[in-house]
Amino acid sequence: MSYATLMVWINVDHVSSQLVRVAGGVANKFAAKLVGLSAVAIVPPFVAEGVVIVDNATEFDIAKMKSDLAEAGSKFQSAAGTGHQVEWRSAIEFPTQTLIGEARCADLILVEKGKSGDIYRTVDVGAAILGAGRPFLVVPAAVKSLTADHVVIGWKNTREARRAVQDALPFLHKAKRVTVIETCEKDQMDAARRGIDDVVRYLAQHRIKAEPRVEMQAHGSGADQIIGLVEDGGADLLVTGAYGHSRFNEWVFGGMTRDLLTSSPICCLMSH
Repeated sequence: MSYATLMVWINVDHVSSQLVRVAGGVANKFAAKLVGLSAVAIVPPFVAEGVVIVDNATEFDIAKMKSDLAEAGSKFQSAAGTGHQVEWRSAIEFPTQTLIGEARCADLILVEKGKSGDIYRTVDVGAAILGAGRPFLVVPAAVKSLTADHVVIGWKNTREARRAVQDALPFLHKAKRVTVIETCEKDQMDAARRGIDDVVRYLAQHRIKAEPRVEMQAHGSGADQIIGLVEDGGADLLVTGAYGHSRFNEWVFGGMTRDLLTSSPICCLMSH
């Protein structure tokens, strides 16, 4: 099992050459095709007391959007590097919906970590993770490359975590070291050890050697504890489930997922 096609989301207003280079490095690691994707949407007319304040986009506005997308594509092509196939896709549509729809062609989607902004020009990373049906590699802005020599699995006996382990198998096969970590209450540690031993045996069936580790849950943020354990072990990739649901037409995340999306200094492979 490997990744045949990677997709990287490009912010049309700020093309991160560093993110594209990370994506190119991962594409080379797996001999995969790299698809760059961007989109912007037309802002609808704003009406106040029956008066149109902002009219529909003009032909000039649309031409400008197309020009911005073409320029982003050129920057993507320049930064993508060599050694793999490269393709550029763009659309004048809502970014989040575009990414979710185009996810059909990718095994893994790379996005830069950051807060969501203008829905007409930026992707809501959380909504995309929960809606795309594909694993996401969330890359902090400071990360310049991803070796994934030591991969940590943040384990929890849930559907999302099982999905994440399955989706991460290509990385796990190439890693020099794999650690499966679960944090839990003191009275749950024996059960956690039994569960993690099963995960380690599962990975062994896939010819992946993994180390089990169970830690008592500390006070404070669970994400901070996991990040601390990951950094202490010198790992640069964390694999975890993404937990969330839709409520009142908005995506609502669990605390761990939300905190990892906003504060993790290392790459996170997340699956929902």
